[in-house]
Amino acid sequence: MTDEYQIAWWNLENLFDEENAKSRESRIKSIIKTEVKGWTKKKLERKTTQLSKIIGLLNGSKGPDILGVCEIENRNVLQKLVDNLSFLGRNYKIAHEEMGDGRGIDIGLIYDSKKFKMTKKFSHWIIRRNSSRDILQVNLTVKKSNKKLIIICNHWPSRREGITYSEPFRIVAADSLNYFIQKIHKIRGIQTPILVMGDFNDTPKNKSIKEYALGTSQLKRVINDGNPSRLYNLMSVLHSKRLGTYYHKSKPKLLDQFLASRGFFIKNSSLTIKRDSVKIEDFKEIKNKKNRPKKFGRPSNKTLDENGFSDHFPISLVVID
Repeated sequence: MTDEYQIAWWNLENLFDEENAKSRESRIKSIIKTEVKGWTKKKLERKTTQLSKIIGLLNGSKGPDILGVCEIENRNVLQKLVDNLSFLGRNYKIAHEEMGDGRGIDIGLIYDSKKFKMTKKFSHWIIRRNSSRDILQVNLTVKKSNKKLIIICNHWPSRREGITYSEPFRIVAADSLNYFIQKIHKIRGIQTPILVMGDFNDTPKNKSIKEYALGTSQLKRVINDGNPSRLYNLMSVLHSKRLGTYYHKSKPKLLDQFLASRGFFIKNSSLTIKRDSVKIEDFKEIKNKKNRPKKFGRPSNKTLDENGFSDHFPISLVVID
């Protein structure tokens, strides 16, 4: 008998702590400056409540077994979100590291501790500190079967200053990612199942994903290639259908992606991925009148919509044990 676990990813769109948070570091205060102006405790509570509504719809309204997130200011706001998910009856725990991001935002992971045990976590250093968040690696063990799963969460530099100008920064992040995958293989072997997920700010066809992260739409190449660090891009089919998780100038962009290592697909894999389970979670509740993500925004730039959620759709897949 097999067991299935849903894993999801979501860019939460500027989940900052409240404007006058006492725990905010002085470094972060100088970075955020006016971004949190008007971001009261009440608005933060509303934001986390809205996000929890959508997370609660995942996995057939049971909530995800594992959820990776980005654009969170700190562990405190992630804990507030977890507290808002208490209605699911889960025992969620947090994996988080403070990062040196230029906007003061981090990456995090929550997991059901009834089903998984975290054995290690690493915040991998990216050389160009002014251009990228660190890469968060979380090593998990499936409690029921004692099988190992490594998850690597990413939030690569944005395209805000233009694709051409910003592309080298994403290439640095992609190259670093591949380097760390090679290190995992040296320590744990190429059979290790590694799931890479994140907001890459590039699509499956961009150079950073294809040439430096070694993501491909060809599963046979992942299985048979002489380079075991090549990754299968599970979003390629959705990308070919011109679907997206984020909209720029009314055009969908598939920036949020899952990529998986050879360890999920070789003969006698300890864990496998249900390939037809990969989807963009574009619930009707999360969409605006134009069928795009209904963003929450913030008061500081007059975009606040307290009935909104995020400017990205979540994505999900199912891992089979």
